[in-house]
Amino acid sequence: MAANGLYTTRGDDDQTSVRCIVDSKEEIALSTLGLDDAPTTTGKAKQYGAMKRYTSILVINGCVAVFFAFATKRFIQHERNCQTNCGMQWCDGYGMLVLLLAFAYAGMLYFLLLKPICEPPLSRQFAPVAALCQRTFRLRAVKLSLGAIVLLGFAIFLYFDTRDDTIRLMPLTGMVVMLALSFLVSKHRRSINYRPVCAGLLVQALLGLICIRWDVGRAIFSCIGAKVDTFLSYSSVGAGFVYGDALINQYAVFAFAVLSVIYFFSFFISVLYYLGAMQWVVLKLGWILQSLMGTTVCEGIMAAANIFLGMSETPLIIRPYVKDLTHSELHSVMASGFATVSGTVLAAYISFGASPGHLVTASVISAPAVLCVAKIIYPEVEESKTTSENIQIEKSTDSSVVDAACNGASSATSLILGIIANLIAFVSFVAFCNGVLAWLGMLVGVDGVSLEWFCGYIFRPLAFVMGVSWKDSEHVGQVIGIKTVVNEFVAYQRLGELIRSEIITKRSATIATYAICGFANPSSLGIMIGAMSAMAPERRSSITAVSFRSFITGSVACFMTACIAGLLIDDFQGSNGTPLNVSTSLNSTV
Repeated sequence: MAANGLYTTRGDDDQTSVRCIVDSKEEIALSTLGLDDAPTTTGKAKQYGAMKRYTSILVINGCVAVFFAFATKRFIQHERNCQTNCGMQWCDGYGMLVLLLAFAYAGMLYFLLLKPICEPPLSRQFAPVAALCQRTFRLRAVKLSLGAIVLLGFAIFLYFDTRDDTIRLMPLTGMVVMLALSFLVSKHRRSINYRPVCAGLLVQALLGLICIRWDVGRAIFSCIGAKVDTFLSYSSVGAGFVYGDALINQYAVFAFAVLSVIYFFSFFISVLYYLGAMQWVVLKLGWILQSLMGTTVCEGIMAAANIFLGMSETPLIIRPYVKDLTHSELHSVMASGFATVSGTVLAAYISFGASPGHLVTASVISAPAVLCVAKIIYPEVEESKTTSENIQIEKSTDSSVVDAACNGASSATSLILGIIANLIAFVSFVAFCNGVLAWLGMLVGVDGVSLEWFCGYIFRPLAFVMGVSWKDSEHVGQVIGIKTVVNEFVAYQRLGELIRSEIITKRSATIATYAICGFANPSSLGIMIGAMSAMAPERRSSITAVSFRSFITGSVACFMTACIAGLLIDDFQGSNGTPLNVSTSLNSTV
């Protein structure tokens, strides 16, 4: 007879029974006559597996404990005889080890012990309180009150922070101008949902205070930027082995010394994606953005993913859902790619002179900025088909860690070739345009006419309202124009020349670093349309319909981030009358 998957066979002379329990993941276990209480083969395998797992955990933790003990002993000995760099250095050495171990064990304690054991009873006990809080925070009056409190606190801070240097309030004008322009080009002005707009502005302000003005937050992001720079620099070892030290270290040829880092970073990201770590981080950050700003789940996930990944790789995370996205969601997804840069190209910008800490900070602040602007320029008028309950992040198709690593390194080839091709073509095109413009200017007796000259005059007012001094605004306007018309690589190269020649101040260079930290340029527009159309060919018409607005949204989001930076960067004069070096002051706090 059969009952609930248990099959029993009875004989005539004895009452023996053979029970067969079928498991799709394990072999069939058979128990012999009279040995029903003995452990089955499956039970032994499970016990062996558990013993092996616990033994491995014990050995690993034991090794960590022994290593930490030796490191602590070494640190104590160093402090006793210390003369320079005394105390805990949190961004290096023993301090970094303490932080890493603290985060690692705190995470394991929460996910392995506290969450499975304490969360269910606590959830049941505090369920009424949680429900009351949810109902309270859904009230419009409560939301407005909280927003007003945050806004008032930010205004009070700005008053006391800028009362001796009121020119720093100019970026407020820039933010108003950006929001007004976004409203003028809005697709559905009457359908604008002002919750993500207001929430986005408040989140930008808070992130700016944490990342730029708060000493601890500034030190953290400066440390992260320094570690990113150090991490990417390891690629020079592999590049030197393949191309030779002369090309990498002595002559520093851009195509070999700088772009080779993309192989290494793509290799690393692919491994993290295979292990599921990248999906977990992106989901958590996306959930935070969705909860704070009231956007849809796909919009939050894409804004968070673009902090780390490029505009062509990020949509792969939600590839199964691209065909179901509304027009507003398609617009936000594409704009998120234009408003940020990927980690694979950070080394190129750093080699031109950009601060790694400011690059990381710009990508973080631009995530809420792009959602804020996107919901003005293309508001939602449809009903989203994706929710946090039905969405599933696509997993890696690689078969192993080694396969993921190899595929990640190999896939970087097309990206590098694309960068090389674009740089050669666009730099040559700029030279051609400059030659034609110089010839036309010569015919009418005007010298020095070039594409940069035109961009400088067109974008000079924009640079000024973002907080750049009028003296430097023409040069920064040229950089912004080059980034918008050509690409950000050429713009960062030009910015690096201005920094090395000390033509512009450190404050102006920092604001420019934020303003051009995005992929919003004509070539990227074509790349984005091609990548999105390949994932959902049936939505190509919808993708092309929102593409130009998403391009504008990405650019405006970068300018909004630059306004936040210009508003919060402290530019007090030093004793020698020269502006303080913002990048140096950030790094010195670590």
